[in-house]
Amino acid sequence: MAAYAVVVRDGQLLLARSRGENGVPEWVLPGGGMEHGEDPYDTVRRELEEETGYLVEVTGFLGVDSSRRTLPGRLRRPVDHHGLRLLYEARVAGGELRHEIGGSTELAAWQPLDAVPGLVRIGLVDTALRLWRERPAGGRLETGRG
Repeated sequence: MAAYAVVVRDGQLLLARSRGENGVPEWVLPGGGMEHGEDPYDTVRRELEEETGYLVEVTGFLGVDSSRRTLPGRLRRPVDHHGLRLLYEARVAGGELRHEIGGSTELAAWQPLDAVPGLVRIGLVDTALRLWRERPAGGRLETGRG
């Protein structure tokens, strides 16, 4: 379980950059894994502050992204991984932009919305933007898109 936020201000999206599985930098939504017993609302606020330096106010729930894939496990046995990612909308309420130190991301930056399609990014960024733009009543996108 993880929680992420779409933060848009003045036509720009707040993103963080991390190293992908192949070592290539890629843009991700700020957010991350829930700690045991943590409420996802608190997760997204904590993760945003850790990765970007901003204190955020969660302004809405956008939806859920569910993914399933096979990952390498111990002793090279495949593991059936099911990820559930909760997507929120948030706005900056304080703090200052900074980069995370010693964490999963290396850089935080505002990116123009119209430049996002040209960035090396994970698919969750596109899914989250679709949820933000379309705001489906059930918080879920149609399968086969996004």
